[in-house]
Amino acid sequence: MMEYDQPLVWVTLILMVFGMVMVYSASISLPDSPKYANYKNTHFLVRQAMFILVSVAASFFVFRIRVEDWQKAAPYLFIITLVLLVLVLIPGVGKGVNGAKRWLAFKGFNLQPSELMKLFMVLYAADYTVRKQEYMHKLTKGFLPMLVTVGVLGLLLLLEPDLGAFGVIVCIAMGILFLGGINGIWFGGIAATLVGIFTSVILLSPWRRERIFAYLDPFQEDNALGKAYQLTHSLIAFGRGELFGVGLGASVEKLHYLPEAHTDFLLAVIGEELGYVGVVTVIFLFYWIIKRAFDIGRQAIVLDATFAGLAAKGIGIWIGVQTFINMGVNLGVLPTKGLTLPLMSYGGSGVLINCIGLTLLLRIDYENRVMMRGGRP
Repeated sequence: MMEYDQPLVWVTLILMVFGMVMVYSASISLPDSPKYANYKNTHFLVRQAMFILVSVAASFFVFRIRVEDWQKAAPYLFIITLVLLVLVLIPGVGKGVNGAKRWLAFKGFNLQPSELMKLFMVLYAADYTVRKQEYMHKLTKGFLPMLVTVGVLGLLLLLEPDLGAFGVIVCIAMGILFLGGINGIWFGGIAATLVGIFTSVILLSPWRRERIFAYLDPFQEDNALGKAYQLTHSLIAFGRGELFGVGLGASVEKLHYLPEAHTDFLLAVIGEELGYVGVVTVIFLFYWIIKRAFDIGRQAIVLDATFAGLAAKGIGIWIGVQTFINMGVNLGVLPTKGLTLPLMSYGGSGVLINCIGLTLLLRIDYENRVMMRGGRP
């Protein structure tokens, strides 16, 4: 029997390497613009390759950490990341880009705490659910403490602002609590409340409201040249790609028409250059990872490793929700939101944390295999 899930490793590596190639393709013309005039054509390729190498190296270390140790550390990791989210908001400490303060700048590397929080929310919510199992049907002892925690976290993320990350983190927390057996009535009521909160945030924020309306009719003249500019060019890219694409490297939209083509809108470049076939291939690979996460989680729960099972499913929820939102934005199914495509889009924090999350999933599967043979992890 295999000691680890080789297909999971290969699918992850394929997505990262494929993403690196597409990041290079999407960013190769950026030095032609004044903003990136001092950059080389290979700047983003080299940095993305470095991010991947660091992530793979970190994965070897992470794989050696027992799931039991992750559970013990979960509350502390969550609190540390919460402190980092506070530091981001302090003037002179947090780094701002395009009006949003989401990064802590280090020499040669920008850390995005909201990316860390996605992973640590998986661990914290899984640990919380295991610890509070007997109170899951009670509001005050079961759900209310988590609601307050997510509320504080949401406030910090909205001050950055990062509504997209908040949405993903809420889905992770709610999904794990649901899988952990929370009272159905409380779950439905809180879910409706959260929908109301998100709606209020959008309606009470003029620029968010304009972006929503622009998404509903992107090709209306004012929208196409304003709030829906990215979306219209993303849709044009997919339209140009048709079935098999215009060819790798031959995208026109990446030539300063489509902003953030190497980050949030990487899928649009894939659609233009590799067509419907390329996009469906990417969707299938992500589907396989998400399905595998739930299969591993189900097996862990059968083996009475409840924390490991919920953590595995939480990783599946995290990757699934973020992938769905990014792809939905690119395809015009959802309003424009600043979320990257996991494993593939340019960015050090994102690639590193995605890798660590999937390595933890690999470790859970490894421990499942050991327990099925009658051993101890």
